[in-house]
Amino acid sequence: MRVVHLNTYHTTGGAAVAAGRLNRALNRFGVDSTLLVQEATYPDANVDALATSFLAQKMAFARFGAERLAFLPYEKDKSVRFQFSPAVTGVDLTFNSVIRQADVLHLHWVNFGFFSVEGLGSLMRLDKPVVWTMHDMWAFTGGCHHSGTCENYQRSCGNCVPFLRRPGPNDLSHSVWQRKQKAYEAAHLVPVGCSEWLANRARKSGLFRPFSVLTIPNPIDTELFRPIDKAAARQALGLPTNRRLILFAAAKVSTVGKGFRYFEQALHQLHAQLENPREVELLIFGAGDKGLLHELPFQYHFLGPLSDMQQISYAYNAADMFVIPSLAENLPNTIMEAMACGTPAVGFTVGGIPEMIQHRESGYLAQYKSADDLSAGMQWLLDLPPNDYAAIAHAARQHVLAHYDEAIVAEQYASLYESLVGGRDLPLL
Repeated sequence: MRVVHLNTYHTTGGAAVAAGRLNRALNRFGVDSTLLVQEATYPDANVDALATSFLAQKMAFARFGAERLAFLPYEKDKSVRFQFSPAVTGVDLTFNSVIRQADVLHLHWVNFGFFSVEGLGSLMRLDKPVVWTMHDMWAFTGGCHHSGTCENYQRSCGNCVPFLRRPGPNDLSHSVWQRKQKAYEAAHLVPVGCSEWLANRARKSGLFRPFSVLTIPNPIDTELFRPIDKAAARQALGLPTNRRLILFAAAKVSTVGKGFRYFEQALHQLHAQLENPREVELLIFGAGDKGLLHELPFQYHFLGPLSDMQQISYAYNAADMFVIPSLAENLPNTIMEAMACGTPAVGFTVGGIPEMIQHRESGYLAQYKSADDLSAGMQWLLDLPPNDYAAIAHAARQHVLAHYDEAIVAEQYASLYESLVGGRDLPLL
């Protein structure tokens, strides 16, 4: 059985990381699995790229540009520029040999000029089962990646106040919704939510009403991300061994949705409440404007963007806690990575995060958009006696082993593929 995964990027973004991990996990499990991306960041086993020449790479960038320009006249303002994808440009893989040889097509995040809605429709008509792991809401909305409090996707979109300059019953979101409805008509499609939160939202969408939506989480290599001696991890990164370290990490620190301003507010409150704030320092990694860090009340260690997974594992192990104040999340890889290393997480009660963190058992769930409660969560972990902290760290690791270990997730997907190819009922996942 041959499975082909499709994702826009090879390594950039959470969906790319999750798709790559699943591809590797399936091959280790004995499934013939290939990841097909627009461009490969580096040579990688079982990864194929479409754009292997200079011209093809320029064409891929041109499709991305055309996609953004198509949305420009409609966008509400520049803050939503990358939060809505009309999917008007893309590649046609109908006659691609890798696609033709596949028994199962497995979609992940396919926006920014990789696939148009019509290109997805062409895949759906190839008479092959299609699994779609959703890393955000785009697959079942009229174009937005996260709808927030808007529930128009449950009907047929339209009146898209959060994202469009001129919302109305027949606006761009409604027309994209209709294009998707046509593309999905002949589909042998199984949508999969990485979190139960996302799967439940998908089940309410009019676009996915004909399909059975399953829930399977993203996988993680729990041998790579595992607890190691904290002092050794700090020494490897040149960090102090006599301080409590609070970790913040994001692909881009300044991205509004990552909630850095709530983190900053919470830190100021924490600094005012601590008896000896000099004992606490910050550890931050990710791309973005380092100038944002100058207003933080604690001394910080900025590692910049990290791509080496061993270095990332060291960073999680070096920290006493991981703080994720994101305003919209599905099933964050960062929480999974931190907890796998035995580092408790503090995050807002949003999206799939409450499925990952068990409040005061493996971490702390703060009230949504409450800097006060975020600060309380950090102080709670800092104040724990050593034995109680060790129990929280152990529970975090055990939750990952039980739910997200790559062998468990690979087996779930293999069972799904076999049922689709064999024409059997879908497994109860």
